[in-house]
Amino acid sequence: MSAAPTRLLAAAGLLWLVAGSATLAQTVPPDPGAAPPAPLSGQMATPPVPQPLAPAARTSGNLDLSAVFAGDGRPIRAGLVWRVFSEEGAERRQKLVAKTTAAAPSITLAPGAYTVHAAYGFATASRRVDVGATGAAERLSIPGGALKLAGVIGDVPIAPNRLSFSVFLPMGADSEARLVAASVKAGEIVRLPEGSYHVVSTYGESNAILRVDLKVDSGRLTEATLNHRAATLTLKLVAAAGGEAFAGTAFSVLTPGGDVIREAIGAFPTVTLAEGDYVAIARHDGRVYTREFKVESGLDRDIEVLAKAQ
Repeated sequence: MSAAPTRLLAAAGLLWLVAGSATLAQTVPPDPGAAPPAPLSGQMATPPVPQPLAPAARTSGNLDLSAVFAGDGRPIRAGLVWRVFSEEGAERRQKLVAKTTAAAPSITLAPGAYTVHAAYGFATASRRVDVGATGAAERLSIPGGALKLAGVIGDVPIAPNRLSFSVFLPMGADSEARLVAASVKAGEIVRLPEGSYHVVSTYGESNAILRVDLKVDSGRLTEATLNHRAATLTLKLVAAAGGEAFAGTAFSVLTPGGDVIREAIGAFPTVTLAEGDYVAIARHDGRVYTREFKVESGLDRDIEVLAKAQ
């Protein structure tokens, strides 16, 4: 056989092998577990499609708080102190985890059980709440009002620094059974639970004392002006009327019955007294001098004790 027919047969065989390989590639199914084929040179690879992530579980929620006055339900917009306590352990011990003076706070907390405490001055309310992953909202009702006090002598206001008030909660026949607020200044707002109270007003540092019963209503400001009947006097020991006061004099002011109201040392001590009758005793250089005098409400004046032989 010649070389030309041989080369023709070889070419035909090669053509049959290529065709058979193509048919085999089309009929064999791909292996689902096999890795994807590498891209041919010059061909861009198809990027993988991103899979959506599962949402992460929330580890905190917001506790939204608000408070209203008991009775009319009006919102309380000032004067609040919020405290939030967590419950820990099997004994549910209380631990302070948040404190704020905002009127309507939103506090981020881990899910769990809490105790919410709201204070409107001396009026309070509390509640146990459960905070979940979606948070919680609580509104507390507080039965509280407020008291604002002032004092006058006749039509003249008394300076706030000369007045002091004490607020008591009566119990039975005892009007001063429980002290609620002490050393309250004139014009100061005292927030209290609704109810009846006994107020003691002291003008100066002696016996100018006035007592009154007042009622506080929820959601209301009770204002009271107490009219004292008293005067402020300056004590002097002098050799003659209008003369120079002796320094270092010890004074005592007594009631006609002998009860000591005030004691002071100096040339010009002052004393605020309720209206009425008194006795002034002055001691100087081993000698004692006395004078009876009368206090008239609103009449501030000098009380001169004459240093003359008794």
